[in-house]
Amino acid sequence: MPPPTNTPEKKAGLAYWANRVLEECDKASQDFAPDPVHDLRVAIRRCRSMADGFMSVDPDPKWKQMKKAAKPLFSSLGDLRDAQVMMEWVAKLSEESDPVRHVLLHSLSHKEHALKAVAQQSLQAFDRNQWLALNAHLAGRTGKVPIEDLVFQHLALERWMEAHELQRQALRNRTQVGYHQLRIGIKRFRYTVENFLPLRHEQWSRDLRDLQDALGEVHDFDVLRAMLRAHPELATEDRERWHARIAAERQKRLDLYRQKMLGKISLWPVWRAELPSGPALEKAALEKLRTWAAFLDPDFRHTVHVTRLALQLYDALARQQVLSADPEQRRILRAAALVHEVGRRKNKGGHRKRADRLLGKLKPPLGWSKNQLRDVAVVARFHRGALPSLETSHFVGVPTKRRRELAPLAGILRLANAFDEAHEHRVARISVERCDGSLIVYAQGIPELSPAAEKIARASYLLEATCKLPILIRSLTQQESPMSPVVAARRRKLSGNSPGAS
Repeated sequence: MPPPTNTPEKKAGLAYWANRVLEECDKASQDFAPDPVHDLRVAIRRCRSMADGFMSVDPDPKWKQMKKAAKPLFSSLGDLRDAQVMMEWVAKLSEESDPVRHVLLHSLSHKEHALKAVAQQSLQAFDRNQWLALNAHLAGRTGKVPIEDLVFQHLALERWMEAHELQRQALRNRTQVGYHQLRIGIKRFRYTVENFLPLRHEQWSRDLRDLQDALGEVHDFDVLRAMLRAHPELATEDRERWHARIAAERQKRLDLYRQKMLGKISLWPVWRAELPSGPALEKAALEKLRTWAAFLDPDFRHTVHVTRLALQLYDALARQQVLSADPEQRRILRAAALVHEVGRRKNKGGHRKRADRLLGKLKPPLGWSKNQLRDVAVVARFHRGALPSLETSHFVGVPTKRRRELAPLAGILRLANAFDEAHEHRVARISVERCDGSLIVYAQGIPELSPAAEKIARASYLLEATCKLPILIRSLTQQESPMSPVVAARRRKLSGNSPGAS
């Protein structure tokens, strides 16, 4: 997908649609006519669907409050809108002289009148001040994740997969419920693309709208058929005539859907091709995890720095053949480093346990399993504090072989975190040398014989124990490198083989 050349700001974003809700409230309140009711529901739905999208990466409880604040009004308007749509269908499908038409319209008219009163009560109960306050708070948070970001591409792919599975179920069962659930799945996919991937929506909007309309009308015909059953006073021949007409119209919509979504010209692979796959999907999944962590972490710059140091340390140990270079292990370490501070709160302890609970509730990104996310939580849990042991609750249920694999990762993260314990980003680079049965870890930026160096030396114990090699921490100036003459001299001195030694 090419980068946007000029993404329009009009009619986009939470702030716009939240304000639009208030404007449409004023229009709908006059007589709750079909068009204003529809427009108000669209505005509320846009806000609620944006809240759904951000809730997947932003744990702020106010997203849930926004959905809850508008739910009673949205539901009451939905009931009213359904009645008005049924009145429109009855009028379209019949002549003035049709006796069924008069029975159904009379019933629906009474129902509409009652539902308008309910909608009016819901509108009066709608707290505009709370809505404005929620919008003011949440609109600022939306700017942390740019439109078209990998996070939203990941979300759209999740919606695509859900809708695709719902189609499989609907075509297998061919029930009213199955087609209704499929309609909801297509709708959620459409709104996700519409809100967060405008470039794709520009290409797909017509087909998505047509599909949603077709499935929506299938549902309308199912509701209309149920209404006929609710009027036993209708003549048998009239009911059969209407059933035949409804079945024919319903089948037209299903044929339209099948034409677009089945066979060689199906739109499913067209949409899928524009969403992440392969390495791009892996990157998108990790970006979702990183974004979630960034919303929770009070100092994410520190976390990014620790992640960089941890990966430097892992790669250096792999080059020295202390550890096996395993992409899966490296991925677990990177994810654990990104989330290791998600439980931290100002002036509150216990952040490691809190982080563990948050990770336990997190839905795994695509390509990740619950067990892999558990491994991430285990590694992150021991980035500081008590050392892991067989009795530790986090290791209960983890196979022995897996414990041995995770413990060095925890040691790496523990040491990397110690290098930036003060959150000052002094350590710019790490390298490792293996010398006479020991590991020398060179860190650019730490002063030797300092309290910081002492803490770092203590933090190296877990890695030292799991690698079964002594670890020495040494300072490295910007002018030095592990292979420089200065470092070579240090290595000879440490090994007792300096020039002139007997």
